[in-house]
Amino acid sequence: MTYCVGMMLKRGLVFMSDTRTNAGLDNISTFRKMAIWEDPGERSITLLSAGNLATTQAVVSLLDERSKSPEDRTPSLLGVPSMFQAARMVADTLREVIAQHADTGQRADSTFNATLLLGGQIKGGPHRLFLIYPEGNFIEAAGDTPFFQIGETKYGRPILVRAYDREMSFEAAMKLLLVSFDSTLKANLTVGAPFDFHCYEKDSLRTGQTGRVAGNDPYFQSISQGWGEALREALDMLPDFTLDTGR
Repeated sequence: MTYCVGMMLKRGLVFMSDTRTNAGLDNISTFRKMAIWEDPGERSITLLSAGNLATTQAVVSLLDERSKSPEDRTPSLLGVPSMFQAARMVADTLREVIAQHADTGQRADSTFNATLLLGGQIKGGPHRLFLIYPEGNFIEAAGDTPFFQIGETKYGRPILVRAYDREMSFEAAMKLLLVSFDSTLKANLTVGAPFDFHCYEKDSLRTGQTGRVAGNDPYFQSISQGWGEALREALDMLPDFTLDTGR
């Protein structure tokens, strides 16, 4: 399992992904689940992946190879005219990879499924964010749905729903995401640090601030500890439940 979030802000886009993959408690590995393609001044596109690791790596490799072969007539992420067309291309590639690996004889096609988040901006259009399903269809983030999660989503969602603000800064968004990721990894061992992030500035058309937050990072540790203490204090401030002792 994994946990990835893509968030739309007025200022741009913020992405974060964990790096843990596992095939049982005794087989845990670290793999990057974020890929970025850019043509400075023309476009910046970020992809986050959750699901079967072989499938997601194959999708990223195909997209990467096609982007590096300009003589190839196959469309690439560095050549499509809009983010919508980029989402269609990624969706088609995902469906292609799943179809190639599916073992219909054992009805195991779901084993190879993956879900993707695609966001970025291409010159002449706005910054956009898409959630791409294994079937090859996709939806776009909008005012009512300003962020997407994939993977192990339920533990980190409540804080995002309560605290998200389209006007927030990148710094505030990073703090919010780290609280969300901390809540998730504490509840599910299949999600773990380090966390990769990318903050894309609207209309910059180039890769923004990127980095990796380790599990022992001092700031992350302070966020984790501070959030736990704040929750306990908030709980103590709420009125106690009154039991009917007269029964």
